Amino acid sequence: MHLHCRRTTMNEPNINTDPAGCSILLTGGAGFLGQAIVKELLAPGCPVTFSLLRIFDVIPYCGPEDARIESVTNDIRDAAAVTLACRGIDVVIHSAAIVDWGTRPVEEVYAVNYTGTENVVRACREMGVKHLVCTSSLDAIYAGKPLVNIDETIPYPDMHPNMYCRSKFLAEKLVLETNGKPASLTTCVLRPADVYGPADPFHIGSLINMAKGGFYVRLGNGTSLSQHVFVGNMAWAHILVIQALITGNEAVAGKAYFITDGPPANFFKFFDAIVEGAGYPIRPKNIWIPRKIAYAMGAMAEFFALLIRPVKKYNPKFSRFAVLYTCSDFTFTSAKAARDFGFVPKYTKEEAFGATVRYYSRLSERVKG
Repeated sequence: MHLHCRRTTMNEPNINTDPAGCSILLTGGAGFLGQAIVKELLAPGCPVTFSLLRIFDVIPYCGPEDARIESVTNDIRDAAAVTLACRGIDVVIHSAAIVDWGTRPVEEVYAVNYTGTENVVRACREMGVKHLVCTSSLDAIYAGKPLVNIDETIPYPDMHPNMYCRSKFLAEKLVLETNGKPASLTTCVLRPADVYGPADPFHIGSLINMAKGGFYVRLGNGTSLSQHVFVGNMAWAHILVIQALITGNEAVAGKAYFITDGPPANFFKFFDAIVEGAGYPIRPKNIWIPRKIAYAMGAMAEFFALLIRPVKKYNPKFSRFAVLYTCSDFTFTSAKAARDFGFVPKYTKEEAFGATVRYYSRLSERVKG
């Protein structure tokens, strides 16, 4: 396959008439998870066959070239563009979102994550889409307190620690309530654990930069546990749940599922293995900032960002939410997903770690060269 980057202005999108496969709209298809979903859809033996894959994202699609792929560059907040993109579509995978831990304007986070989902839901209903899968987040049920060995029966909290968590709650609640309205539309929500993999835009790059700076510190005391999922396995979960919806599996319609692919681990210890495996020495070896001190430092970082925002937009990675998130237990399994639609990780832990380490090792070699 060759790689291409193209920008498409869509006025009259193609309408699927090919009985050999469904037509799919993937919002956020140029992003971290979106690209992994595209890869799985194009993989030999994929159980979901399609005649059209329309990728909708605010950034241009740059990925594998395939005659069935159509790229649309637009904003999920543009209701008319979303409606047009849903024309002739059988399945929508809605993965477009802002992942934010309290540093972006709340209006922007709400508009993208919730209003954008409203636009998708409305378009699905108007355009006769049959199935909608929404990528949510475990943050939809997070209230800033430890959650240990929970399952999908846990209720939504009364309060969320920031707009990101609240916007994901509102979005997934809307999607689930839309199931069967109209009767021809089925919906499902997937809640990923902490997603990682090659080109991870959220965690690994920041940790590597800290290692390169020669002063590597961790938050908490190393005992808190959380869940992770390889981006390829998260993409695979989307494929399997789409297959379930298309084949009439009533168990998944209107349901939300946690997705993870391994036992819980401490956030920092988990990623330390990747950082060191990629060839970045961690020094000092064992410095941990106690949670209370780290929380105060996060508050100071946020305050500094607000002070300089009129001059320079600065989004600190070190925030109070980041401290709470990495220093609290948050554990669960994918047992319900395994039971209802047969989710089993496609990639082993060794394969996932290997692919991630190789990616960042190559980056290290290019920098040194």
